[in-house]
Amino acid sequence: MARREPLNREKVLDAALELADREGLEGLSMRRLAKTLGVEAMSLYNHVSNKADLIDGIVERVFEQVEPPDPALPWPERVRTSALALYRVFSRHPVVPLALATDRSNPTSPHAMRTMDGLVGALFEAGFDELGAWRALGAVNGLVFGALLLSTGGFTGAPGVHAGEEQVGVYIRRLDPARLPHFSRLLAWTTEDLVDPEADFEQALDTLIQGLRSVRGPDR
Repeated sequence: MARREPLNREKVLDAALELADREGLEGLSMRRLAKTLGVEAMSLYNHVSNKADLIDGIVERVFEQVEPPDPALPWPERVRTSALALYRVFSRHPVVPLALATDRSNPTSPHAMRTMDGLVGALFEAGFDELGAWRALGAVNGLVFGALLLSTGGFTGAPGVHAGEEQVGVYIRRLDPARLPHFSRLLAWTTEDLVDPEADFEQALDTLIQGLRSVRGPDR
């Protein structure tokens, strides 16, 4: 009989993330996770304190996948690279932005916070004061989470599938083009051309960064 590899916190969290990706946060339980790992549920408590610790742990594991930008890059590129990396990583694991947006996770470990710290550092380098950096960070986070909400079916749909894709046909049949000509035209276009959520996000991110640059002035 093959000897089972001993569990550690990283293996538990990785298995929990896989389970949450398949079943969502509601489908993540200590009992189901133990069954996945082939162990007794009580043995998991040697590695995680409870479900809250488990969710914080998988969020931190996902944050660890976010590559930090080159610190030598100009601040607008660091903001862009960080935000795009967050979007790409979170879109692969929609349970993570869901946990953050619903306050089921509030990770504070250095691994989880290094991306946010880098973003804030870039904003301070741009010349924002504390209030300005706080508002600019909120704008970046709002764009990341808002784009994920629209592109992953409310953080729970298949990554890369636009949330409204399946409903567009229903909307078009119900809308009266005579009363809503512009919105009808836009929705009709989405059925004919491929909508690319990541390209949409990049366009919005570039627009946001242009706005931040204009606030700081040309010397920044």
